[in-house]
Amino acid sequence: MKKFLSLLLAGVMTLSLAACGGSAEPETDATEPAAEGSGQKYVIATDTAFPPFEFTDASGNFVGIDVDIVNAIAEDQGFEVEIQSLGFDAALLAVQSGQADGVIAGMSITDKRKETFDFSDPYYTADVTMAVAKGSDIKSYEDLNGKTVAVKTGTNGADYAKSIADQYGFTVTEFKDSPTMYQDVIAGNTVACFEDYPVMAYNVQQGAEMEIPEGMTAAGSDYGFAVKKGENAELLAAFQAGLANIKANGKYQEIIDNYTK
Repeated sequence: MKKFLSLLLAGVMTLSLAACGGSAEPETDATEPAAEGSGQKYVIATDTAFPPFEFTDASGNFVGIDVDIVNAIAEDQGFEVEIQSLGFDAALLAVQSGQADGVIAGMSITDKRKETFDFSDPYYTADVTMAVAKGSDIKSYEDLNGKTVAVKTGTNGADYAKSIADQYGFTVTEFKDSPTMYQDVIAGNTVACFEDYPVMAYNVQQGAEMEIPEGMTAAGSDYGFAVKKGENAELLAAFQAGLANIKANGKYQEIIDNYTK
């Protein structure tokens, strides 16, 4: 009987050790890896009125190329966005102060801004153009001599105007938003303004009392999505991956065509 009990105890111990030892293969998750930024919610800062990139439509909806692109990328990559319409300068400050995770606002990629922000690959390339009030006798840069032109602070148009101001003998006055700048030109307080071509062309198309003199478009710059330098690398990676995907599946071109054709 003792021998039988010893053998029985040994068998029980053997089974117990086998169970604790985990000799069976562990279960594996056969699902695909999650997309960059999957399940996260990010605050994205943008401008208030920079059509066709961001603006409020007749129905009161906040829309535009930038808005649609970031929403399409968020859907593609499985994260959520809260878009905050702050104004261009305020949007940049919100990212720098950590109140927003990223910014998309028709923001030109420049070496100076790279000191403060990490940029995505360009998602749009925009030329710069000069526009004047309808019926204006300003037809070229030479006609600006001794006069004042309007620009929007911090934009590619502002940088371009300043770069040629001495050459053509004009002065520059700055505005915080495009609509106010346009009204200043239409009212005759300034004789012209410099703006990215798709923005100006869209406003002229929508009925702004302005026109673009022939030959007054120059090489511009690339727009990029940006995060604070050294932070939110996963958001930047998700934007990059999503941008590639929506370009490949045609969604990107559909968005562009919706606002430019």
